[in-house]
Amino acid sequence: MFDEANHGCVYINLINTYFIHLQSQNTAAQMLGKLPIDVNEMKIDLMSLSSHKIYGPKGVGALYVRRRPRVRLEPLFSGGGQERGLRSGTLAHTLCAGFGAACELAEKEMEVDDAWVRYLSEKLCKGLEERIPMITRNGHEDLRYPGCVNYSFAYVEGESLLMALKNVAVSSGSACTSASLEPSYVLRALGVDDELAHGSLRFGLGRFTSEAEVDFLLDLLEEHVGRLREMSPLWEMVQEGIDLKTIQWSQDAHH
Repeated sequence: MFDEANHGCVYINLINTYFIHLQSQNTAAQMLGKLPIDVNEMKIDLMSLSSHKIYGPKGVGALYVRRRPRVRLEPLFSGGGQERGLRSGTLAHTLCAGFGAACELAEKEMEVDDAWVRYLSEKLCKGLEERIPMITRNGHEDLRYPGCVNYSFAYVEGESLLMALKNVAVSSGSACTSASLEPSYVLRALGVDDELAHGSLRFGLGRFTSEAEVDFLLDLLEEHVGRLREMSPLWEMVQEGIDLKTIQWSQDAHH
């Protein structure tokens, strides 16, 4: 399974560069309406889409299924045989119509949305890197969706920072893994160590995000990252020039 634009850190996989074509299912929830999608060029067999990611109604999505070469699917449950026997049951027509309208609008506004989101993303990244030391931007410099910004804050626990940002809707990972305290598997796959992964936050920027909101977020982050680091003995040691990697911790001495 390939994730075209991953929820944890939206990274664009160039799956069309692979020479061997394998049947694959692609999650394009974060890609729809934001980046061009060509199912033939990308050699996509199955692709799941979600309405609420493009400001459509919640509770409805779509599945693209390639006809040639045919992809054979087994339905999860039986019934009236709707959707060519793949998904039995009466569909919510209002949700489907709303999803279709949102797709139409997203296509019309994609260029404008992209320019605005890129501007806000650059503003956020520049502000963070100028105002807060010892942070790391996660993800590829270019092969990523700019509306999903993921940073690791050294010597800060992500969940603590998340709780401090009460007036801002941010996350420490994808909704898919919200019940787990494990570090993001996406960041691990990108080579981020567990300690930094635990201190990571994801910021979403979109069509309705304003410059004032980005400025507000930067002020909050500068304040609370500084406050939490002041409470960290590790941060104090680093400030004194101590290399933490050279320290033999008591629990390590017993092994």
